Amino acid sequence: MLAKLKSIYHEYPKAFWVYNIIVFIDRFGGFMLYPFFALYLTKKFEIGMATVGILFGIFSISGLVGSALGGALTDRVGRKGVIIFSLLLSALSALGMGYAPTLGIFVAVSVIVGTLSSIGGPAHEAVVADLLPENKRAEGYGIIRVIFNLAVIIAPAVAGLLIAKSYILLFIIDAVISVVAAGIVLFALPETKPKAHPDAKTETVAQTFAGYGKVFKDIPFMGFVFVTILMALVYMNMNTTLGVYLRDSHGIPELNYGYLLSMNAFIVVLFQFWIARKLEKYKPMLMMALGTALYAIGFAMYGFTSTYMLFVFAMVIITIGEMVVSPFQQALVASFAPEEMRGRYMAISGLSWGIAFAAGPYMAGWIMENINPNWLWVACGVIGGIAMLGYIILDRIHHSPVSMAVEPAAAD
Repeated sequence: MLAKLKSIYHEYPKAFWVYNIIVFIDRFGGFMLYPFFALYLTKKFEIGMATVGILFGIFSISGLVGSALGGALTDRVGRKGVIIFSLLLSALSALGMGYAPTLGIFVAVSVIVGTLSSIGGPAHEAVVADLLPENKRAEGYGIIRVIFNLAVIIAPAVAGLLIAKSYILLFIIDAVISVVAAGIVLFALPETKPKAHPDAKTETVAQTFAGYGKVFKDIPFMGFVFVTILMALVYMNMNTTLGVYLRDSHGIPELNYGYLLSMNAFIVVLFQFWIARKLEKYKPMLMMALGTALYAIGFAMYGFTSTYMLFVFAMVIITIGEMVVSPFQQALVASFAPEEMRGRYMAISGLSWGIAFAAGPYMAGWIMENINPNWLWVACGVIGGIAMLGYIILDRIHHSPVSMAVEPAAAD
């Protein structure tokens, strides 16, 4: 086992492992806070889920603006500086939200600082595409998912202990962790932006932003983004509405919801890399369809079950879908993007999640408060099924590689 792990380590450049350390630290802070965000808002400001949905929409729209800025800056000035700037502003955003005395101030702080802190998203995605050749990206993103979920296993449990003392501790620790991650980027992560050809003309700022027009004209890619929005509308419920639904409709305490998230992360840590290697020979769009079908089944189950063990079983199904979807989704975006436009493609890809988080929580909250909470999960099943068909159609019209795997390239 040790020899196998050592072999895997040497398949990837050292900078890739440095980046994984940054992912672990940053995600540890984020996942102490984010899964409990809806619970925090409903408790502190005494608002309903529909209002929480509006707030998530505001946050997501501001994030889309930040991501658009970040995509252009990532392609223009590089990855490293953008990530550092984003992490430092993320720290300020956490402190501002944690100490906001009123809902209005909370929203103002999160929109202003949150917009700027979101510019790092495209840079993060571009770093991995820069460091790894196409044949290693699906596996590489799988490794990142493992590291990501190592943080998720620990973070909710730590958060549960901190919440027992004060919610404000979550915001303080998240801010400190963002600063630590920024320091590691500064001193240990090299700039990964590919060097321009010596004869290439330097883009003006206007031309850099105008490049988004080329992305929107890439019809197969925009079709992929649209279908991914549908998929994300289903998945976003895990970290937004599911905890409130289980608490209010079934009396499941926050701690037990945290256990579900930790179990999800633990399964990913154990099996993500193995699944990524087993599935890499298959067509990526069809793997997206398979994973989305599992999302549809797992989330729909929450509308038809009422015992904690069945909630656990549904989460297992969702987690398997996540392990199939995640590596291929990110690798597909990288395969669409020309090298000199990776940041902007990553930014537009982020629209799929941004739009889903802008509209999804409000729609979900409205259903929970005005119709019947169980119908939310029925809707998840239907939308997930439509997204599954969308990926199957995309597989037929988009001539992507049969798989993401070819002969391994040597690591630096």
